[in-house]
Amino acid sequence: MANNLPLTLRAYRAISALATPLAGTIIRRRLKQGKEDSARIGERRGNSSDARPAGPLVWIHGASVGEILAAAGLIERLRAVNVRILLTSGTVTSAAVAAKRFHPDVIHQYVPLDAPRFVDKFLDHWRPNLALFIESDFWPNLILSSAQRRIPLVLINGRMSQRSFPRWRRLHGTIAAILDSFDLCLTQSDVDGNRFSALGGRNVLPVGNLKLDVQPPLADPVKFDHLKAVTERRLVMVAASTHPGEEEIVLDAHRRLEGHFPSLLSIIVPRHPKRGAAIARTLAASGMRVALRSRDQMPTDDIHFYVADTMGEMGLFYRLAPVVFMGGSMVDHGGQNPIEAVKLGASILHGPHVFNFADVYEALDAAGGAARVDSDEDFVRQLRHLLANPVARERALGAAESVVYRMSGALNKTLTALEPYLLQLRLEQDSANA
Repeated sequence: MANNLPLTLRAYRAISALATPLAGTIIRRRLKQGKEDSARIGERRGNSSDARPAGPLVWIHGASVGEILAAAGLIERLRAVNVRILLTSGTVTSAAVAAKRFHPDVIHQYVPLDAPRFVDKFLDHWRPNLALFIESDFWPNLILSSAQRRIPLVLINGRMSQRSFPRWRRLHGTIAAILDSFDLCLTQSDVDGNRFSALGGRNVLPVGNLKLDVQPPLADPVKFDHLKAVTERRLVMVAASTHPGEEEIVLDAHRRLEGHFPSLLSIIVPRHPKRGAAIARTLAASGMRVALRSRDQMPTDDIHFYVADTMGEMGLFYRLAPVVFMGGSMVDHGGQNPIEAVKLGASILHGPHVFNFADVYEALDAAGGAARVDSDEDFVRQLRHLLANPVARERALGAAESVVYRMSGALNKTLTALEPYLLQLRLEQDSANA
C-alpha cells in the first residue's frame, strides 16, 4: 500500500515517524496551554489504562465537541442494539462533554498523535471492527493504517466546506488516497457529496446532517427554576459560543439598546469558557455590571451582563432567551450550530461567516427562520426588532422549526446505510459465541 501512495503522503508518514521523539515537547507545550489532560497523556501515545471490551467494537472519531455531539443520537441507537462504542476526540472540552453526555459504557479516549508508532499502539490495543469518522478530521496515519489492517472505514456526516474544497483540489492525489480508504462516504448535503466525489471519494451518499436530529441539550430543572425566577422580569438575549471580537459587538449593542429596553440582560456564553474572566474584565471596564457563572454569581436585577463560563449548561440559557445570537459568525470562524437553539424556542441572529453550516443557515434565512446581520449597525437594528416584537419572534421560530423538520432524518438514513456493516458484526459475534 505504501508504495502506491502519492509522494506527499509518503513524505508525511516518514516525517511523522522521524518526529516521534518530539512528542514530549509538543505535549508539554499543550499542557501549559490547557489543551491536554495531564492524567491521560498516555492516550496521546496510543497507551490506555482501559481494557478492550469483549466482542465487536465500533470506533467513532470526531475532532471536538460539535462532532461528538452530532453523533450522540447514533451512539444511543447503537447502544440500544448492544453495540460497544469506543469514542475518540482531540480536545479537553470534548472529553468533558463525553463524560457528562454519554453512558459510562461508552469508552472515551483521546485520539493518538498522528505518528505511526502511536497509531499502531492504539490499533493494536483496541482492534476496532468498524471505524466511523465524523465530518472531515482526516489524520493520514490513523486512516491509512486502519485501512491497511482492513478495518472497514465509513465517513459519517461528511462535510467539505467551500473554503476547504479548493485547498484539497490542489492536493487532489493526497486527498484521493485518503478518501480511497473509506468504504462509504455519507455526506450532509448534495453539495458536500459532489465535492467528495470530485476529490475521489467512493460510494458517496448524501443523507443529511446528523446535527439536525440531535436532541436539544438538557437543563438541570433546579438550576433552571432558580435562573428563571431571578430573570423572569428581564428581557433576555443570549450570545452563544462567542469568539474574540464578538463580545465587543454585543457590548456595543447592549449599550445602545438599554435605553429602549431598561430590563435587558445580555448573557454571553463564550465558546471557550476559560476566557470568561477576561471577558468579564472587559465588560466591567466599560462600566457594565457583570456576574460570572463560574463563581456561582447570579444575574440579579442590577446586572447588565451574565458571563456563563461553564461547560454543558447551554440548555439552561437557550431556554431562558427568546433571542439568540449564534457566535463564530461575525468573525471569520465559520459559525456554530443553530439547531439546538431553534429546538428550544429561540429566534436566531447570525453574522455572515457561517460556512461550517452553510446549507442550514441558507435554508433558515430563505424561510425567514433566521436573520443575517452583516455589520454592527445591522446587528443592533435586527436585535432591537426581535426584542421589541414577540409576534416577529414567533413567526421566525415557526419558520425555523419547519426548516428543521424538513431537513431532519439523517440519523435513520445513516443507520440504514450502516446496516450491512452492523449485520456483519452480529454474524461475527454469533459465530464466536457458537
